[in-house]
Amino acid sequence: MLWVKAFHIVFVASWFAGLFYLPRIFVNLAMVPAGSLAERERLLLMARKLLRFTTMLAVPAVLLGLWLWLGYGIGRGAGWMHAKLGIVVLTVGYHHACAVVLRKLQAGTSRRSHRWFRWFNELPVLFLLAAVILVVVKPF
Repeated sequence: MLWVKAFHIVFVASWFAGLFYLPRIFVNLAMVPAGSLAERERLLLMARKLLRFTTMLAVPAVLLGLWLWLGYGIGRGAGWMHAKLGIVVLTVGYHHACAVVLRKLQAGTSRRSHRWFRWFNELPVLFLLAAVILVVVKPF
């Protein structure tokens, strides 16, 4: 079980690293001047590659978490685990929202400002903070 837990933590940390950086690329994309096509294409390429890599990290993070919960019974029936699962669902939703935002940025249909993306960038920090507190402190 400790191996599963260790790999779960590594994949979650890696997944969140991608979720922390991807919206920063969105901030930069929102600030690209209209005529800077090379810069825009370079940032879009970086965002596409990072989203793909981050998705590959999210899958084992979620699967290993499910293994710990369903296979080993960690947190089964505990209130903190239900709240943590809610955070996981929000994080997966945020990940999906990043994919949607990237598609809009590629198509040139995003009307979001760099300020909006700066706030959007803070959500995974809150999700990670909540998940760690729930798992470590187990407040309920």
